[in-house]
Amino acid sequence: MVDTGLVRRVETGTAAGRDRAVDGLRAVAILGVVLGHWLVTAMVATGDGVSVASPLTYLGGMTWVSWVFQTLAVFFLVGGRAAALGYRRPYRTWLAGRLRRLFRPVVVLLAAWGVLTAGLLLAGAGGRTVHTVLTLVLSPLWFLLVFAGLTALTPLATRLHPAWPLLVVVAVDAIRLGFDGPAALVWVNIAAGWLVPFTLGARFFHRRYGWALLAGGAVATVALVRWGGYPASMVGVPGEFSNLNPPTLAAVTFGLAQCGAALLLHGPFDRLLRRSPRAWTTVAVVNLFAMTVFLWHQTAMLTVTGLTLLTAGPLPGLHTVPATPGWLAARLVWLPLFATALAGCWALFHRAELARQAARPGLASSGDRDRAGRVAS
Repeated sequence: MVDTGLVRRVETGTAAGRDRAVDGLRAVAILGVVLGHWLVTAMVATGDGVSVASPLTYLGGMTWVSWVFQTLAVFFLVGGRAAALGYRRPYRTWLAGRLRRLFRPVVVLLAAWGVLTAGLLLAGAGGRTVHTVLTLVLSPLWFLLVFAGLTALTPLATRLHPAWPLLVVVAVDAIRLGFDGPAALVWVNIAAGWLVPFTLGARFFHRRYGWALLAGGAVATVALVRWGGYPASMVGVPGEFSNLNPPTLAAVTFGLAQCGAALLLHGPFDRLLRRSPRAWTTVAVVNLFAMTVFLWHQTAMLTVTGLTLLTAGPLPGLHTVPATPGWLAARLVWLPLFATALAGCWALFHRAELARQAARPGLASSGDRDRAGRVAS
């Protein structure tokens, strides 16, 4: 239950004209990524250490998980919207402020894991295990680097039509996949692929585009998977061609469908959050510490996985090969414990995400009238 006093402070501290649905969509996107990672990442204990496996390799019926929880396009959509609305001159001052907020929590993560890595090595953990753990912890940082780059392009994004980066993705995929083009083209798609939803948010964030994006993106994605040879999974599967590394045309069209759904839901979501102060408080808190949740969710999963392995031995849904429906059922049971561990990480590290002048306890402790509703945009 959300504390009544907190609800009152957040509600009174939120600016009257704040677009609450943008904050709500961002919270949904972040939580989708977290739950998706927790559901499709398995740490398998073997004789020579711990390795990563995915249930998507063994359970084709789980592909739907990647459709529901791969929500990165929505995050870039609302990121573009927030960046365009918040853009101020001088450009360098505005950009420096946003990048400080984005990367301050990263410094804390890297420092903490530098100490933890040394501890693992001193405790005798094998190189394979340490490599696996660090890969899981650090791999989400690619997203922040891309988001920072697109944020720097905000002045361009407010004038660029998303059809142009979409055409770049089409051309790169045609060269890369159809004509065995150079590997360096991967980097072009990483920028162009996510620039599509970012520019949509910056220039075309309106309900009237919703149905066209939803229907057109869905039809294009089905066609690309059915006849274009693209994987059905919208997340990477070990040992298989990935739609995400870099984003393929199928991932981009899937993202367009998600963006269309988000635009259609924007109005109803905003009305819901205005009618329900408790729901808005939950959204505001998630947004206030969105980067903490994003950066530490893998650590939370690893903490539960490692401690249970040391104390109880290999357990279903945590340390076993994710090859049966029973593994998925067991993994669902572990999710509340992952969430509890994430809450512990939040308690330890959330202050790194607060602006320096707002680092005191309490959501509305500073004099800023919008402090209570501030989000990590």
